[in-house]
Amino acid sequence: MHFKAVQNTTSLFIYQALIAVAILLGSVLTSSSSAQTAPEPAAQDPGSYAALADLLENDKTREKLIEQLRNLPPDTDRPSVPAQAAQDPADVPVSQRLAAGLQTFTAQLVDDLRETVVIMKSLALGDGVPGSSTQLWANTLKALLIAVLATLAAYAILRMLAGFVFARLNIWIVKDSPSRTVTSTPGHPGHRSQSGALYRFASLALGRKLLGVAAAFVVDVAASLLAALAGYVAVMAFTAGDVQATVFALQFLTAFVLIEIAKSVSRGIFATRYEQLRLLPLSPESATYWNHWLSLLIGLTGYGLMVIVPVATAIFRPSVGQVAGLFIMLAVYIYGVRGVWKNRKNVSAALVARAEQASAAVFGTLIRVLARSWHLLALAYLTILLVVSQAAQQYALIFMARATLQSVAAIALGMILAAALTSLATRRLRIPDDWRRALPLLESRLNAYVPMALKALRLAILVLVTLVVLDAWHAFDLISWLESDRGQATVALLFHVGIILAIAALTWTVIASIIEHRLGATSHRKASEREKTLLMLFRNAAAVVIATMTVLIVLSQIGINVGPLIAGAGVAGLAIGFGAQKLVQDVITGIFIQLENGMNQNDIVELAGLFGTVEKITIRSVVIRTLDGGYHLIPFSTIDKLTNHTRDYGYHYAEYNIAHRESVDEAIAQLELAFQDMMQDPELAAEVLEDISIPGVTALNERGFSIRVLIKTTPGNQWLIQRAFNRLMKQRFDAAGIELPYPHTVLHFGRDKSGHAEPVDIRGVDTLKEVKGETPASF
Repeated sequence: MHFKAVQNTTSLFIYQALIAVAILLGSVLTSSSSAQTAPEPAAQDPGSYAALADLLENDKTREKLIEQLRNLPPDTDRPSVPAQAAQDPADVPVSQRLAAGLQTFTAQLVDDLRETVVIMKSLALGDGVPGSSTQLWANTLKALLIAVLATLAAYAILRMLAGFVFARLNIWIVKDSPSRTVTSTPGHPGHRSQSGALYRFASLALGRKLLGVAAAFVVDVAASLLAALAGYVAVMAFTAGDVQATVFALQFLTAFVLIEIAKSVSRGIFATRYEQLRLLPLSPESATYWNHWLSLLIGLTGYGLMVIVPVATAIFRPSVGQVAGLFIMLAVYIYGVRGVWKNRKNVSAALVARAEQASAAVFGTLIRVLARSWHLLALAYLTILLVVSQAAQQYALIFMARATLQSVAAIALGMILAAALTSLATRRLRIPDDWRRALPLLESRLNAYVPMALKALRLAILVLVTLVVLDAWHAFDLISWLESDRGQATVALLFHVGIILAIAALTWTVIASIIEHRLGATSHRKASEREKTLLMLFRNAAAVVIATMTVLIVLSQIGINVGPLIAGAGVAGLAIGFGAQKLVQDVITGIFIQLENGMNQNDIVELAGLFGTVEKITIRSVVIRTLDGGYHLIPFSTIDKLTNHTRDYGYHYAEYNIAHRESVDEAIAQLELAFQDMMQDPELAAEVLEDISIPGVTALNERGFSIRVLIKTTPGNQWLIQRAFNRLMKQRFDAAGIELPYPHTVLHFGRDKSGHAEPVDIRGVDTLKEVKGETPASF
């Protein structure tokens, strides 16, 4: 942009500035003289008048000024702007602005075409260009021709010399490659070490390739600069230092340097003659095709807008330059669109095949997306180039180059950061050993957050890259947005929300790690059932509190007033408290039962008329699983008495009834023997805490006498000991002939009034005994 402003005839620029000063001074003087009530005008700068006087006094500058005035288009040819169009553009709808811009462009194009046709007819008839003399530009055109010939000749020689350097670099890259120096057979003892050598050589080859491509690019750019220098020397020698005569030549040399640097990038990517210097994995035919296609686009666009259009504008009229630029860019657009549309399927297939070989999933996904949409992006790029070149030909290439470089740099940096994040995903986060010993699960929990954090960072990178790309194409002004109050507020909001979420996640991670550690995450210490219950309740409560506070704080940060929300929640809580007194009673009773360690999970309890195992405890209720498998949900408010049979220890408590005819001492001795038999079993003996306790005879009744037995056991195993002891006690009593009493019944047969009773008929019994060969017992 700076070169165009300076080289578009240095004196021409000065003349136009002086004309503007003169017009401004004239308008000021006119307005001051016509406004009678206006205040006295400020004193004008005498330097401006002096400069204008010096300009008109010099013959050469005066002739140039007259020529420039004649070259200006008449004011009547330009469409007048309506008075209502002077309103603020921001108040005009987008559709109207687009329609007005299109109308203005169309009218300007029609005028330029009409004027160009007139100029071409004049040239064809030999009348010359009205208001212009081609003789004035003869030396300038000769200098341009000399610059072109000298630059191209020098460039051809330098490219020939550079070819030797390229060939040496191509050989140097493959020198000592793995395919030449290392061979291994799978299964061979040295295969593993040779595979490591292959990896090292592959890394060395990749580094050499990048270094060789960079060196070739430097040599290529140096050849372009030296060729431009040779052309500049030739032009200066021909013109003898005449600045006016070197305008077109300098424009060409500048365009040549910029265009050849762009072509050097293309040659570095495709490298048609040197396969090792080629960055993309393409066949020689494909590389030659795409390099030729891209070089032709760059050359037509660059030389057309930077050389042909300025020359046509200066020699003829600006309208001729506009028309020439239009036809050149239409040719470039048609050629580019044709090439993209012709090769869209081949390129898509190649990109899909490349995506299958991608080392990272994120790169594979990006390449697949590019395979489906690359031709749309290319067509959009060519369309933007066409539109920009017609809207502002002088700055079109500068805008496209800046936008392209900014977009490519943003996308490349984003892909590098995404690749770095992908590599970090494979590494585990390490915490200090002291922390790991105190909180064994903290490290695993932190590593569980790593994939989520990486996804959030990738999303942030994608959004940032998108904004930078939109800013590059002026679809979004990123700098202005960041400097505005809204942009700064948005960035601050995202920063604050991120900090809040990070603190909430860290708090929950630490609390959950501590709770899980206390719940018996390590083998050094196991938590009791009471601790498990209380810690689980505390963890649930902590989760609810952290989630609620985080949501409220985030809502307050994004601008939502949480005061009414908190007040409404308080009123709703009060209403719920009055309407759900039973629920509140359940919660309060449950809290006190847990604080008093009344019961825990897996305890065997008796409550609310039920006997079973505690299967689940919540803040409001307890679940009892009875022996028949029943699932009983009992609210805490219904519990008025709780019996826990698994607290500290248990007792096998029994009252054994023995017949009156048996000896008490013998019965007690047999009970002790049965206990000794039970203690022979290691599994049962492990559950007995003390020796058997037999207080003695506790009752005498119609059936016999009762002996009490007490055996102290571990919590919850008294029923196991009961079953085992009863079995062994029955075996001992049977072996000793000790009778366990059974109910005795006295039969009374009816009598008549005289006191006589009929004899009992027992013949059926006698008959039965005789059949069995037994004699009835005597009574």
